[in-house]
Amino acid sequence: MKKKLLVLMLALVMVLTMGMLAGCGDNKNGDADADANAEKDTLVVGLDDAFPPMGFRDEDGELVGFDIDLARAVGEELGMTVELSPIDWEAKETALMTGAVDCLWNGMSVLPERIEQMALTYQYLNNKIVLMVLADSDLDVTSAEQLADMKIGTQAGSSALKMLQENEAYESYKDNISEYDAYDTAIMDLKAGRVDVIAVDQVLGEYTNNNLGGEMKECTYSLGNDYYTIGCASDNTELRDKLNEALKALIDNGTAAEISEKWFGRDIMIYEPIEGEE
Repeated sequence: MKKKLLVLMLALVMVLTMGMLAGCGDNKNGDADADANAEKDTLVVGLDDAFPPMGFRDEDGELVGFDIDLARAVGEELGMTVELSPIDWEAKETALMTGAVDCLWNGMSVLPERIEQMALTYQYLNNKIVLMVLADSDLDVTSAEQLADMKIGTQAGSSALKMLQENEAYESYKDNISEYDAYDTAIMDLKAGRVDVIAVDQVLGEYTNNNLGGEMKECTYSLGNDYYTIGCASDNTELRDKLNEALKALIDNGTAAEISEKWFGRDIMIYEPIEGEE
């Protein structure tokens, strides 16, 4: 009798224990599902926090800029909370591939390798890569060949560096290029005379020059057009499409134009498919 009672008690304990374990498993799954749903309500934006006027820190250390305002407006349009995530811009592809960020959004140029590696939105702004020198100098670059006799500064991993490297005259000036962690440092070296010219995004160059009171000037020769896009993981076309829809809505209702006027003094927004990506 005692043995039967003991067996029944052990069986009851096992049933209760299994039920508790199953319950714990259900909770974990529920938590995972809840986390997944929560993530869908949040858009994590990877950005370079030293690229004015697209995204940078103000005097109080707050993230501000054209792309910051535009991203928040897109988030509001989509009903999503925007989480700004400053990253090492040179390692941006890794941040996207590992899921550390949902998209790359900070004056990111359309490049062939990015078309291959990412799901890119429509082009939303037409920038240009320009060359700038000190305003009080007699220098003016009218052709790429002149760069062979100049010290050139630009940001590491930037579209400006990419365009310098792809220029047909690159071999003649490649040893003259100094790469900086940020454009601000390159501009400081320009002012100090350590470089003669900087290659820079026009939007950044113009914005910074206005803040400097016109200490720089744009050269006659430019390295070419540079369209901006937002990059999502290659398999996340759903998010890419949502961003496109939101951008179009903001352009249609005038919100995008207001943001552009705030930062550039004019409406420079566009909405164009990437060539060959329609």
